[in-house]
Amino acid sequence: MSIPLDLARTLAVVVEEGTLDAAARRLHVTPSAVSQRLRALEDQLGRVVLVRSKPVRTTEAGDAVVRLARQLALLEHDALTAIGTEDGAVASVPLAVNADSLATWFLPPLARVSARRPVVFDLHRDDQDFTAGLLEAGTVMAAVTSRETPVAGCRVRPLGVLRYEAVATVSFASRWFADGVDTASLADAPVVDFDRRDDLQTQWLARRAVAAGSPPRHRVPASQDFATAVELGLGWGLLPRFQSAAGLAEGTLVRLGDDPIDVPLFWQQWNLTSSLLDDVAEEVVGEGRRVLANG
Repeated sequence: MSIPLDLARTLAVVVEEGTLDAAARRLHVTPSAVSQRLRALEDQLGRVVLVRSKPVRTTEAGDAVVRLARQLALLEHDALTAIGTEDGAVASVPLAVNADSLATWFLPPLARVSARRPVVFDLHRDDQDFTAGLLEAGTVMAAVTSRETPVAGCRVRPLGVLRYEAVATVSFASRWFADGVDTASLADAPVVDFDRRDDLQTQWLARRAVAAGSPPRHRVPASQDFATAVELGLGWGLLPRFQSAAGLAEGTLVRLGDDPIDVPLFWQQWNLTSSLLDDVAEEVVGEGRRVLANG
């Protein structure tokens, strides 16, 4: 059995666009033609590859086909570049990254790559504990992740440690921690969480025997806005040193403890020979090792 590559590419486009109609416009064919290609692919494989929801989603078999299509597209771009016949074609590289890395150190290395290569980046933001899942599904070619064990078909390199410190404004600390940062005061003081999957503040509270459900919680699901919420005194929170250093130096923020939480980060990418993906990796890994703490 073989996988028809044109049909695999069609599936990848459908997944990227989210609907058959949008994929048809990009492919310059009718939605009926796209649907026929998908049925032909499923007949060939004897498997359902796509759930026709809005947006569409792939099955496990579909994930494998999309991953193949994206790998082939990357290798084809490298080959055309090597022989000088790419005709200005721009490669699309989907990457997954956690919000705090995206807001602080991750974009400069991508800018350096784009300055010398015809490439665009499709960034998927998720918690560092979940970005590896996007690699497994074939959604992205590489990811910043907290997972050290390689995803199947991928290789991994350490980046460094993203160090978080519990901080609050001076006025917030004066109001809520006038008698010290202890179990009782932490149970009452409002805390800022990124979203419901963010457990950093909960980890820090657990060290002090504070029940997870005790403090009132704001949820601010954007990295810079999260930092702003803490800087405005909405609550206390754990900020990367990138975001807390200025406030601590100026005296507008204070540390609530001297026990930071360190989150080791790793770069995982598809284990295939690609000059473009390797170039991205060298820039990202180099930047991470320059600016992140040593684990």
